[in-house]
Amino acid sequence: MSADRPSLNSTVTAFLLAVLFSVPLSAEEGRRLDTLYAQLKQAEAADAKRIASEIQLEQSKSGSAAMDLLLKRGRDAMEAGDFDLAIEHLTALTDHAPDFAEGWHARAIAYARVELYGPALGDVERALALNPRHFDAIASLGALLEEVGQDQLAHEAYTQVLAIHPYFEDVTTALGRLDAELGGSDI
Repeated sequence: MSADRPSLNSTVTAFLLAVLFSVPLSAEEGRRLDTLYAQLKQAEAADAKRIASEIQLEQSKSGSAAMDLLLKRGRDAMEAGDFDLAIEHLTALTDHAPDFAEGWHARAIAYARVELYGPALGDVERALALNPRHFDAIASLGALLEEVGQDQLAHEAYTQVLAIHPYFEDVTTALGRLDAELGGSDI
């Protein structure tokens, strides 16, 4: 397995660089989200949670009631602990709405919960190719990288999240943990 890590390391590094230099997905969605992202970056802690929720709400709209229902069913199945059913619903969603970043992100989470890290990383990559500022997907990438022992790359992903959403509490906690681990390994 360690022979696969250098390949994973260079692949993920290239992917992170692509994400860092990508542009927003569509002009129409971009205008609304541009405003929200700018507000989020400048917000005080008290307002950041509300603005982040607005962004998440916008990103959860596929433009199709049927696709939104598949997303809801997938999320409901995950909440109920039925990850196989969640993957089925979310696969139908990604098949029928391949340009909907949140569908890919949600399925990545379901895959990760059943320890299918390769497919999870692939789905996060697709989500971020569609929406490079999707801070939840970047945070998921960080968590996946941490899970497979790529702490330095996870740290880079988490740092990218905070550049977009400075008050993302789970990411701040993860960075604190990784800073202690990575800092401690140099001693």
